[in-house]
Amino acid sequence: MEMMFEQATIPVQDEATFSVVRQALDEVFAAAHVDRFLRNVSGAKLRVRHFEMVLARGFLGAQAQAAYGKLSDSDRGQIREQYLRRVEQVTPEVRQKFFRLYASY
Repeated sequence: MEMMFEQATIPVQDEATFSVVRQALDEVFAAAHVDRFLRNVSGAKLRVRHFEMVLARGFLGAQAQAAYGKLSDSDRGQIREQYLRRVEQVTPEVRQKFFRLYASY
């Protein structure tokens, strides 16, 4: 019998601070806001997968930026994974509209 890979669950160390950043991700990737978020990232000539640069430019909000700086390395890693997962979950129609953001060259 073949075993399936199962990613280990890493507990969040600072749930309150983690939640601030997660809420910012929820807001920018909400269907009503994702278009504006991607337009801002595009206007800054950034690639959408460059999380740290997007965060540093304030596109997730000042509160999320400050909270992210307080997180442990493992919590930061989990936030980056959540961000990248959400980037990939953007609808195909919106991704096509912002094709250059998603291109990896």
